[in-house]
This record gives sequence, C-alpha cells and structure tokens, in this order.
Amino acid sequence: MSEVIILIPLVFLAALLFSSVGHGGASAYLAAFALVSMAPASMRPAALCLNVLVATIALYKFYKVRAFDGHLFWPIALTSVPSAYIGGQVTLPNHAYKAIVGLCLIYAAWTIFNKANKRDDIEVQPVAKPVLFGLGAGLGFLAGITGIGGGIFLSPILLFFRWAKTKVISGVAAAFILVNSISGLLGFLSKTPNLPAGLVYWAAAAVTGGLIGAEYGSKKLANPTIRKLLALVLVFAGSKMLLS
Repeated sequence: MSEVIILIPLVFLAALLFSSVGHGGASAYLAAFALVSMAPASMRPAALCLNVLVATIALYKFYKVRAFDGHLFWPIALTSVPSAYIGGQVTLPNHAYKAIVGLCLIYAAWTIFNKANKRDDIEVQPVAKPVLFGLGAGLGFLAGITGIGGGIFLSPILLFFRWAKTKVISGVAAAFILVNSISGLLGFLSKTPNLPAGLVYWAAAAVTGGLIGAEYGSKKLANPTIRKLLALVLVFAGSKMLLS
C-alpha cells in the first residue's frame, strides 16, 4: 500500500508536466515505477493505461486550439497502430526490458532538455508519406514493447526535420500516443490480462494532473526550467533501470 501512496503525487506531477507538451507521460510513469522497484510485468500495462487517459485529455485540449495536423498524423498512425499491437504482445526478459526502458528514459531526458528553449518561428518543411509510414511502423512497435506511447520519440523527430510547428507537434504527438497506447495495451492484455491494484488511484492523479497541464500547455508552452528538472529525474530513473 505504501508503494501505491508514494506513486500518487509522482503520477500527478508527471501527468501535469507531460500533458503540457501533448505527451501522455509514460516515460515519467515508468521512471516513477522504477524508483519504487515495481515489477516490470506491472509497469508496462500501468503506464499504458495512464497514457491513454492523459493523452485523451491532451489531444482534446490541443485540438480545441487547432494545434493538430491530420495530414501529418494519419500516415504515421496507420502503420503504428498494428505495430504497437504486435509489440504489446512481446514479453521481454526482465533484464532486457529494464535495459531498453532505461535507455529510452535517458533518451527522453536528452530530448526534453534539448527542446527546453526551442523557438517556434520555423519554416515548416514537406515530408513524403512513405517516410511517415516507415516512421509510424518503427515507433509503434517500440511503443508497444516498452509501454512508452512513442510521442517522446516522435516529437523530436518532427521538430528536428521541421515537419510542423511546436504546438502542432504536441497535438499530433497526443493523438499518436493515444492510438498506440490503446493498441499496445490491447496487445499486452490479450496475453497477460492483469493490471496492478493501485491503478485506480494513479488514474485519478493522472487525470487531475493532465487536465491542469494540458489546459496550460495548449495556451502557453511549458516552463523551460521545469523541463530541465524533469530531464534530470528521467536520467536518474533510467540509470536505476540500467544498473538494477
């Protein structure tokens, strides 16, 4: 029960911060779960469930302010959804799962820190649909196998190649995370239909944090200092996963 209580404020804070940039927060949830040494078998479905809730809220908030591009989203989603379902059915050995998630958390920290002070005055570049199809397939599988919705990888790619502006990227990422988290969760539950007992409490915390964060983020980008602090937390948790 102590594990459940400790995670409630951590999940709330993660949802608050990540929803402000259109993300579901799975990388931060996994980081929190790692800090309390939760079993990997429980980490993935819990993170995906929370991702679904927060990404739904973020998508609604960003779509409401027209921060979305369907032409960019749909080609990626068409290939990512089946790939996420397949990835969700794959169960890795504990050491392999911890290594992959640990590296993902450190990568997520680097991208968040690197984007903390990014400006939005860029000239958007066109992108071919076959490129988006391939991107969706790869990121979808990674999302399903790790329990990370994939937005933490999609956002920096879209930003690096200037395929959309920052707020539009946040809206696209929210939709991407939502569909992949649902698909990955269904894939996981089709083989292992178990969810951790404390999920209902974490869900309440995630929804509350998501509502506040997405409302703020859809109107104003998140504070750079907060992003940098969040990156440090992810580095610590990722290192813990790699060394455990």
